[in-house]
Amino acid sequence: MKTIKSNFVIALASLCIIMACKEKEHNGTEDLKVEKENTLASEEILYRPNYHFTPKVGWMNDPNGMFHYNGYYHLYYQHYPDGNKWGPMHWGHAISTDMVEWKEQPIALYPDDMGYIFSGSAVVDLDNTSGFGAEGQVPIIAMFTYHNMEIEKAEGIDVESQAIAYSLDEGLTWTKYSGNPVIKNPGIRDFRDPKVSWNKEHKKWIMVLAAHDKVMFYGSKDLKSWELLSDFGGDFNKEIGTHGGVWECPDLFPIPVKGTDEVKWVLYVSVNPGGPNGGSATQYFIGDFDGTNFTMDKNFSTALENNHDYWIDFGKDNYAGVTFSNLTSKDGGKFYMGWMSNWEYANEVPTETWRSAMTVAREIKLIKDTDSYRLAFDPVDEIDAYKGAKYKKENITVDGEQALISSEKIDLSRAAISFNIDDIRSHSFRFKLYNKEGDELSFGYNGTDNNFFIDRNKSGRTGFSDTFSNKKSLAKRISGNDNLSGTILLDKTSIELFFDEGSTVMTEIFFPNTPFETLSIETLNQDFVLDLLEVNQLNIN
Repeated sequence: MKTIKSNFVIALASLCIIMACKEKEHNGTEDLKVEKENTLASEEILYRPNYHFTPKVGWMNDPNGMFHYNGYYHLYYQHYPDGNKWGPMHWGHAISTDMVEWKEQPIALYPDDMGYIFSGSAVVDLDNTSGFGAEGQVPIIAMFTYHNMEIEKAEGIDVESQAIAYSLDEGLTWTKYSGNPVIKNPGIRDFRDPKVSWNKEHKKWIMVLAAHDKVMFYGSKDLKSWELLSDFGGDFNKEIGTHGGVWECPDLFPIPVKGTDEVKWVLYVSVNPGGPNGGSATQYFIGDFDGTNFTMDKNFSTALENNHDYWIDFGKDNYAGVTFSNLTSKDGGKFYMGWMSNWEYANEVPTETWRSAMTVAREIKLIKDTDSYRLAFDPVDEIDAYKGAKYKKENITVDGEQALISSEKIDLSRAAISFNIDDIRSHSFRFKLYNKEGDELSFGYNGTDNNFFIDRNKSGRTGFSDTFSNKKSLAKRISGNDNLSGTILLDKTSIELFFDEGSTVMTEIFFPNTPFETLSIETLNQDFVLDLLEVNQLNIN
């Protein structure tokens, strides 16, 4: 009996120890779960943008298939819904009535046996040239790249081909064409990102496609059968543009020169790496297109060879942007959105639920200076409808550093700021956003070397990447005017700077430990007058 009792006591004690361990393990798991939930909730509050589009969950990169039809703007995008890093690509979808507030929709295109769904474009086939429309329905045609992972794993060359899908309900649901691919791979490893548009003069569809370090132009009457027309760039002409990495996400469109009857053609080409401040960025070329060939303008070509500073955005975080189809401004301008990140660190930024946001929609204008043509960008006018509380002050003498406004008056995590300096000359100044944690984001102008700059070295969480904040981003000032104007769009984790009526643009992201609370300005060399400062809160949900 004694032995049996002892064994029973030992067994009971062991059971208690096991139960206690399991309870501790259970509590530990629950604690980790609660901790993660708290972290994600905190992340939502601190880093989810107020008015830049982000997916509810998952990874996002390039904007795709943007078009306007029947009062709605459609944004599709590279999306991996099951993870927060790049993965099997889908086309996500969002719609808007004003290009400002976006509502996420069900996924539009899923990968299949032919491959992942890489970047592309969508057009409104008003005349039903494709034949997909029935009983008066207007088909929307999406053209995208299939990326075959099995061929990639086998180290094949013909990894990518071009395919189409059509929608008969204005872009909500899609049917992939049974005759895909419509363009087979010609033996080029990087062969992707088709951007399609209708050419009225030559009555055909024109498609521009990225092919390693050049672009290729194709033509079609029905969006199903395509003919190679010409190419631009590549090994035969390395002096054209930057070739620091693979060319991607091209776009081609006509646009009038501001204030004239002249029309020129613009060719966008994204490159990764090779951007002016490191990593990925988008360059552009100005010229003419005769329905077959794109030819750079002579003045533009000369300027490009001497000093390549023709970039859509000089900040580190605007890539792969393209224009909306079926949409122009009253003056013939185009509208654009880009991916607000950089391939140097996009997979590592400190958000878990989702990764990446889009820039605000921007109107593109073409201006001509004494040397060449240049693009200029403005936030779309529709943003003005969301302006709420306003702070305005004139003739501010800047002597040293002084605070301008705090979050007690205007929420600086959702604000539009405009400023004007009538006499900039060689003055140097710095705006600074900061909080009580010691985080700060500074940006401004150095009149000594004629450069705009952004410095996010102390902006909060920066350690996730060696290149995120290792140096200032710089942009040479284009305008020679004594007057300097600027528009600043602030969100929780981004700044978009439009200097000199948008002739120089800089976009960058940041991750402060707590929201920025104060905006100040500081002279870096001599006193000057800030002639106008206007700050508006943006009431966008």
